[in-house]
Amino acid sequence: MKQVTHFHPALRALHWLMAAAILAMLFIGVAMVSTVSSMHAVLVAIHKPLGAAIFLLVLVRLWVRFATPTPPLPASVAPLQRALAHLSHWVLYALILLQPLIGWAMLSAAGYPVTLSVGFILPPIAPVSNDLYALLRPLHTWVALVLFIMVMLHLAAALLHGLMLRDGVFSSMAGTKRRG
Repeated sequence: MKQVTHFHPALRALHWLMAAAILAMLFIGVAMVSTVSSMHAVLVAIHKPLGAAIFLLVLVRLWVRFATPTPPLPASVAPLQRALAHLSHWVLYALILLQPLIGWAMLSAAGYPVTLSVGFILPPIAPVSNDLYALLRPLHTWVALVLFIMVMLHLAAALLHGLMLRDGVFSSMAGTKRRG
């Protein structure tokens, strides 16, 4: 099998689409819980369907990731860095999968509908329970914070590879010519 130098175009498109959606979602989430203005309802109306879309996109992304070959890391990447890179990617995938499910379960436990659009409401995935809601509400916040930290670390690593090391790692996802 021929070794690839870039991620599959669908995987690259999903990566950048999800990056924008996740960053938007994190900032919308902060704004949503920080305001009591009339914007709160608008932000909630964006937050729920965007969370569902991110969940569906990560499922598609994982399918494409397993169905297509991926470029290897350069030989210059030390074994510990290689292990951390792989671990951090799987932690990101896990957080991106879990966060919408936690939000959905949290709203279900509170007895709130998860309305994605007019007339389209997701079924509850958890029983109505104040105790469960009390557990899931802070969990949703903490997972968002950890996700934000992981995204910032991922961005820092991408910039390190793209601007300083120029070893081809960044270009493999950007779709540009490899330098390394």
